[in-house]
Amino acid sequence: MTYFLGIDTSTTSSKALLIDERGEVVAVASSAHTLQTPRPLWSEQDPHEWWRAVSASIKSVLESAGIGGERIAAVGLTGQMHGLVLLDEAGQVLRPAILWNDQRTQSQCDEIHARIGREKFIQITGNVALTGFTAPKILWVKENEPDVFAQARHVLLPKDYIRYRLTGEYALDKADGAGTVLFDLKSRNWSDEILAALEIPRAWMPETFEGPEFTGYISEEAASLTGLKAGTPVVAGGGDQAAQAVGVGAVEPGIVGLTVGTSGVVFATTPSALIEPEGRLHAFCHAAPGLWHFMGVMLSAAGSLQWYRDSLEPEISFDDLLREADTVPAGSEGLHFLPYLSGERTPHPDPLARGAFIGLTLRHRRAHMTRSVLEGVAFGLKDSFTLIQNAGLGAIIQVRASGGGTKGALWRQILASALEAELVTVNTSEGAAYGAALLAGVGAGVWADVASACKACVKITGSTQPEPSQVGAYRKAYPLFQELYPALKPGFARLSGMG
Repeated sequence: MTYFLGIDTSTTSSKALLIDERGEVVAVASSAHTLQTPRPLWSEQDPHEWWRAVSASIKSVLESAGIGGERIAAVGLTGQMHGLVLLDEAGQVLRPAILWNDQRTQSQCDEIHARIGREKFIQITGNVALTGFTAPKILWVKENEPDVFAQARHVLLPKDYIRYRLTGEYALDKADGAGTVLFDLKSRNWSDEILAALEIPRAWMPETFEGPEFTGYISEEAASLTGLKAGTPVVAGGGDQAAQAVGVGAVEPGIVGLTVGTSGVVFATTPSALIEPEGRLHAFCHAAPGLWHFMGVMLSAAGSLQWYRDSLEPEISFDDLLREADTVPAGSEGLHFLPYLSGERTPHPDPLARGAFIGLTLRHRRAHMTRSVLEGVAFGLKDSFTLIQNAGLGAIIQVRASGGGTKGALWRQILASALEAELVTVNTSEGAAYGAALLAGVGAGVWADVASACKACVKITGSTQPEPSQVGAYRKAYPLFQELYPALKPGFARLSGMG
């Protein structure tokens, strides 16, 4: 039997996941990373530490599975998106990587919009310039570290530094490429117009590939450090959200991926390069060839429930909280919760937004407050669904849910009823690393294409249908929820000392 290796270089660790040709997970290993915050708003990591963690995880997963590197038919890569890795002519790292959650580049985002025009930038890239993206990070280095910029010759994303160490090749997948906001979304490649306007040399940008395409082969040096066999092919893979979508089978229009972790992510595959006109949704290429996707992100999804429990009643279990909330009717008898505890991203890109309970009366008890938190998060996620449908996606056939927030039956029911779609769970729980391994299998020819791989390996394990009486209640409550942020926004700014 042959095997496929998926490697996920995330913010917290590097995971190596091994699957067989039936898509069954054989072994998993992980090695932690550290995070540096040398100044307020900065977030950096040492790429060498990623490589040490990846090497250790590969050796560990092979040992755990009891197989040699010659049994691995192909390797797939995924990882944290948007981070900037700068290399010199010799391929040496010039400075610590600036990560996706680094917030230092707001002035560079403003500069990008000023140079190109905000509307034009959205039409080319599918996005507004945000501090998390790669392009403003390059400008920041140019303006603040000119000696580093003068030595730069290669721009890579985090997982693609791992590719370089594995194969010696400079290459990038289309999904992560789009996340730099230096891409022409429609043509699925670098935008010469954007690069020229920002004075970023085209020669610095790696060649781009579709997710299952081979980008290089394991080198002799990497083989000696990892236990893999020299010459093993490495496919392009995808950024973590696109690979996660492959891992749950969200690879066709109408099948939407929903991750309810600390943050919440809505991932909707699109058949063409659709754009939300105001840039309130991220629009990127998919890891599956010939597809694109919309993505909406809320910053405090299951994190809202975690905060609520820890702050108000840390001794009570989540199960007991949810059991109590299940006694309250849909709509929480007029109580609303705004889940903006960390600011918000979609549809309100506002770091000053605050959380709030609105509509409290003497009748309301803890059970009402708990249910309103669940419903507020569901409505916050529905905001992304609403934008996606208004931008032209069409009918949502099924929502494929993952993350800790979808483990409770009550929250799954609230989500299904608020979103008015079937909510299903699947048999795969390893997310992006699993998707990267499937892409490796497609590249090696075990499955004809990404959709075939998902159909063969991703199975539905549970289904929750919208409950008609709840649907009616949420149709009534949701428009009021939508009115609350605009009404409170001026006060949020004043609370933060900005208004």
